[in-house]
Amino acid sequence: MEEGYVKYTASHENSPVPRTPVWEQLNETRTKCFNLGLVGVYPNGIGYGNLSVRFSGDQFIISGTATGAKQVLSDSDYCLVKSFDIARNNVESRGLVQASSESMTHGAVYRARQGVNCVIHIHSRKIFDNMLCGGYPFTQKEAAYGTPDIALAIENCVNDSAKDEGQIVLAGHDEGIIAYGENVERAFFLIMELYNKYIGG
Repeated sequence: MEEGYVKYTASHENSPVPRTPVWEQLNETRTKCFNLGLVGVYPNGIGYGNLSVRFSGDQFIISGTATGAKQVLSDSDYCLVKSFDIARNNVESRGLVQASSESMTHGAVYRARQGVNCVIHIHSRKIFDNMLCGGYPFTQKEAAYGTPDIALAIENCVNDSAKDEGQIVLAGHDEGIIAYGENVERAFFLIMELYNKYIGG
């Protein structure tokens, strides 16, 4: 399983990330996702799921790599993605931890819609399988995890929707789902909508 491994070229500055009120809200939401089993770590030790919030322009704060096993994260477990280049498969970041392996997929959403301010990436077998046959927007199966292909496929889905919120099933990223919205509350609402529909509240 390649889940959780950083595939992009990283340029990273080891310094603290700004702590903001919206970060605190994001972190509380991340704990809720962890408690529901939508973010966490597989038995083989590989983490899954991550959350981000727009910081400024196309910059965003995202949960760091290898943090899936922690129920509650601190500010040192987040990273600021300062810039990204999907075509060159490069991410420039700052933080006390490396940026998530999914950083470019989050960046693709922010780049596509300026009204989007939060992206939540979860894993769930039940939700994933039901979304694949439920008529939801999806990325091609050939667009593999952690590659520019999946970032571009996600960007295309967001552009096609022409909305500042949505839910996407990542066909080439087993169990992977993304929800995005104009703020943390709305993105989490869309996650819970899927959870309540396919798993039960």
